[in-house]
Amino acid sequence: MINVSPWDEMLQTYVDSQGRVDYPRWQAESVSRLEDWLASLSSLDLALLERQESLSLLLNLYNALTIQQVLIRYPIDSIQPTWLGIPNWFAFWRFFTRTIYTFNGQRLSLNQIEHGLLRQQYSEPRIHFALVCASTGCPLLRNRAYQADQVEQQLEEDARRFIQNPAKVRYDAAEQTLYCSKIFKWYRQDFLQAAPSVSDYIRAYLPVAGPSRAPTVKYLPYDWSLNQQLG
Repeated sequence: MINVSPWDEMLQTYVDSQGRVDYPRWQAESVSRLEDWLASLSSLDLALLERQESLSLLLNLYNALTIQQVLIRYPIDSIQPTWLGIPNWFAFWRFFTRTIYTFNGQRLSLNQIEHGLLRQQYSEPRIHFALVCASTGCPLLRNRAYQADQVEQQLEEDARRFIQNPAKVRYDAAEQTLYCSKIFKWYRQDFLQAAPSVSDYIRAYLPVAGPSRAPTVKYLPYDWSLNQQLG
């Protein structure tokens, strides 16, 4: 059994019900605890784990490493730094592509965990409502850890919470237009593995159109501001 208690306790302590993180307090109190917990996972072998164990492990690992990377850089306002108002795309790209963790002898970046492990090994579009990039436009960061015996239920809750959040998905009946997060654009092919269209996938969680025709899909601006507690 993988011990996720340290991560679970840190999430309960530093993350509120809206997924906002108290980075200053976490940075002052528990950076070493987070690093110790991440180190404790580094020798695990995914091949020896049941599907739910490995899935929950990778979700927790991705989110914990994201938090760790923000804590290293904090204070910041966004993982997308700017200079004179111009985005520094190289620094942004490096946040996800730089190798930051050794897992069972393999050096990994955040992108490798997401694209090389999670997306390759699991046909599971709901992971896109669970992986958090420390930005307001992301799914809300759970303030509890993913658990192997609960991960299916947790992912379903994540999908419902994301799609039923008007800041992420909303349907304009008068215009017959579905406004949704760019997550549905970036990972469209993953959602099409589970439904004929993006609107059909969303319809399982939110009424989006009458019987006459499929809605027009438009994508909302993505908010890259840090998902931090303010005040």
